[in-house]
Amino acid sequence: MADILPFHQKRRKHAEPEPEPLWREVLGQSLRAAREEQGGRLVDVAERAGISPQYLSEIERGRKEPSSEMIAAVTGALGVDLADLLVGIAGTVRRLHGTSLAVGRRPAGPVLMAA
Repeated sequence: MADILPFHQKRRKHAEPEPEPLWREVLGQSLRAAREEQGGRLVDVAERAGISPQYLSEIERGRKEPSSEMIAAVTGALGVDLADLLVGIAGTVRRLHGTSLAVGRRPAGPVLMAA
């Protein structure tokens, strides 16, 4: 029988890049900042948007992935322009991840493809 030889892998000790922030987390932070800047209460904004305060809280904390209709309802309740919000979110994600705008850029890490 053949001997089994151990496989020694050289481990590099370099800093792993920070993972990209989740879009829903940055969205939630942006919505909460807009609400707090206006001095709005969670319950009042949720009522104007037609959603429960609990659901709005989960959106703001980045726990829920809201539909486009929910995002539109919340931005409408806040009186925030959706396009401005999205541009701000894109800038925040770029700043946090340290990347520049690269349309058509291939992802650097593993990618999960949905069928």
